[in-house]
Amino acid sequence: MERVLEHVRNLEQATDPRRWTALVILLTGAFLPPLDFFIVNVALPSIREDFHASVSTMQLIISAYATTYAVMLITGGRLGDLYGRRNVFLAGMGAFAAASALCGFAWSPAALVFGRILQGFAAAIMAPQALASINAIFPEHEKSKALSFYALTFGIASMAGLFLGGALIALDIVGLGWRAIFLINLPVIAVAAPSAVMVLRETRSENASKLDLGGAVLIALALCALIWPLIEGREHGWPIWSLLMLAASLPLLFLFWHYEQKVEATGRDPILAPRLLRVPGLKRGLLAALFFYAFAAFWLTFSVYQQGGLGRTPFEAGLAILPAAVGFILGPFASGHIFRLFGRYSTAAGMSLEAAGLFGTAALISFGAPEFLFVALFIVGAGQGIALPNLVRTVVQRVDPTQSGLASGLVNSMLQIGGALATALIGGLFFSILGSSTDVRSIGHAYSVAAVAIGLCLLIAGWLSADLGPKKEVVR
Repeated sequence: MERVLEHVRNLEQATDPRRWTALVILLTGAFLPPLDFFIVNVALPSIREDFHASVSTMQLIISAYATTYAVMLITGGRLGDLYGRRNVFLAGMGAFAAASALCGFAWSPAALVFGRILQGFAAAIMAPQALASINAIFPEHEKSKALSFYALTFGIASMAGLFLGGALIALDIVGLGWRAIFLINLPVIAVAAPSAVMVLRETRSENASKLDLGGAVLIALALCALIWPLIEGREHGWPIWSLLMLAASLPLLFLFWHYEQKVEATGRDPILAPRLLRVPGLKRGLLAALFFYAFAAFWLTFSVYQQGGLGRTPFEAGLAILPAAVGFILGPFASGHIFRLFGRYSTAAGMSLEAAGLFGTAALISFGAPEFLFVALFIVGAGQGIALPNLVRTVVQRVDPTQSGLASGLVNSMLQIGGALATALIGGLFFSILGSSTDVRSIGHAYSVAAVAIGLCLLIAGWLSADLGPKKEVVR
């Protein structure tokens, strides 16, 4: 009888009557971090002109945010599990607003870089709570739809950043120029934060304990040693410091893992429980996420092709991505039907479709028919829109909801690390093939090779995720 009552209480908690309103607020927190990554790319020429900044400073404006965000995601997810996901979400949102204000009113390049570091830190605290809360407040039969909206939001944010920045700069609202791309966050958060206080239900781990500071520091150092040189190394010709950092990343990861095993053995709560990775299929799902976000290199290479090869403005290049945005919008809504059709192979089906679209763009550009790119781009967007919610569900729902913050941080971190690796390696391949050439044929050839490489990574991710259903293994 006691078990029945406990089951009823769990059902009541899962069916929060305000969960769909809460979803809108949570998706705001999921929207802002990727938006602020992509939107800055368009504004860099204006920022450089205003500050008379160096090329290396412009690179720091991008990489400082990306590195901090990727490095802190696992810790951010764990903070929500321990101290309450609504509390941590609100703290992250407030910090993101403050950091955005600092960036918007920056008086020097150094102040802007510092603001971007704070933005990345705040984003890493805020973003995992959205995904973890979705997993905690929605019942099983609604999670697929909620995760589809999450994937849609993630995709739209990536797309919007490519042309919203250009639009804001062109409008030059009250003379703000490029500063508007940061300050636009403030009215959004001014509405979202009070709404979160009123609507979001608090969720956390039932066995909350103190944060594993040693593990948090070690994983941050290990990921920083891996990601920072991958982002900055190629731009500086792979100096010795970048190679030394890369060489140090593996020993640091081993040290972190050994430390976490010791923490777990003593009965304390590690930031990444080794037993969590023993959940069947979880490691494969995380590895699939790593290969899946090789797609991040597409934004770089396709943007160079559009602007350098076809001579389009940043805003026009953003508009050229709209067919993929339409695919992103429609893809998640089809994911439920795809799941009923393909079952455990749904994620692989979406990734295969995305890879086919990328191969299509390479073929169209190679054969001199870029006017038909919209068809292939739509397929790319639809494939990712189908794959992302299924991949997230595969990873996050394999663990107990009390660990969903950590699982969310893990999957987001793997996506970011995969993006950094792909941008460095596939982006490096693209620029190596291109060399000093600037004609449309050479840029198109370099893009086509990069697109095939990205497509192959997606097929590997699909193979890894094949036959991985959303079966949940309880880990406490």
